[in-house]
Amino acid sequence: MNIKKAVDRVPGGLMLVPLLLGAVVHTFAPKAGAYFGSFTNGLITGTVPILSVWFFCMGATIDLRATGTVLRKSGTIVVTKALIAWLVTLVCTHFIPDEGIKTGLFAGLSILAITAAMDMTNGGLYAAVMQQYGTKEEAGAFVLTSIESGPLISMLILGATGVASFDGRLFVGAVLPFVIGFVLGNLDKQLRELFGSCVVALIPFFGFALGCGIDLTVVFKSGLPGVFLGLAVIVVTGIPLILADKVIGGGNGAAGLAASSTAGAAVANPAIIGEMIPKFKPLVPAATALVATSCLITAILVPILTAMWARRFGNYQAPQEDMATAVPAIVHH
Repeated sequence: MNIKKAVDRVPGGLMLVPLLLGAVVHTFAPKAGAYFGSFTNGLITGTVPILSVWFFCMGATIDLRATGTVLRKSGTIVVTKALIAWLVTLVCTHFIPDEGIKTGLFAGLSILAITAAMDMTNGGLYAAVMQQYGTKEEAGAFVLTSIESGPLISMLILGATGVASFDGRLFVGAVLPFVIGFVLGNLDKQLRELFGSCVVALIPFFGFALGCGIDLTVVFKSGLPGVFLGLAVIVVTGIPLILADKVIGGGNGAAGLAASSTAGAAVANPAIIGEMIPKFKPLVPAATALVATSCLITAILVPILTAMWARRFGNYQAPQEDMATAVPAIVHH
């Protein structure tokens, strides 16, 4: 059976398929974890511990010995994406209440969902696209996008815009596993390879655990807002990223457009932040569904748009195959 190959055909499938399976379990058997207990319950309810291990391993993958060109391009992407997410969050605080939108076409949309969707670049998607349409240095520029992984940037943005107030120890707790992994990965190449090999393998596990907190009825209700959020991420972050890539990164804009996505890991941020800030907890199911939809939409559209941009403005020479085959298979990050 080619189960893995089938999952890979779904954009963001390694994350989204287990998440959907978890949502099915929660929707039709919400007390399954408590019924089976022990390790089964741990797998169903273990989002935070699984994510903490994943976050540690992500930190270990960052290699500071990367070339200056790679670090400049990567830094440009990370800083620009974070600044745009902060600006969007700041603007949205004037129009969207803390409890989110309750009625209408955009019911379920909240500051929490917007921030989580905007501030994290899908590093795997970026690397896959730029390997085909960019330079070697541009493809390697995903190295610092791991810094965005986890709740830290979202927490900083929500705190800086006054949406939430975090105790200092929570910031330390949020970043400490990542920092320890980063230090160990840079002290020992073999440790970086060991922990780095675990990053992809852990994604289905925290995807399933996240899904076990989602009711499918909420997912269906968030369809239109989720699509809107995904399109907004591409447009609102994509334009500044293209400009930053041209002006600061020295590229033709393709790298910036390739970074205008929502990371699969961002799906976890609403749940993590909801554990820290009680007022956000009621928003978590809808926000998680919205961010997951945004991840799916951007995973489909960003490779296509980047291919079109590279053909029009870059030096890319298109092969003879059909346009559809140019879209990278699946992005796991």
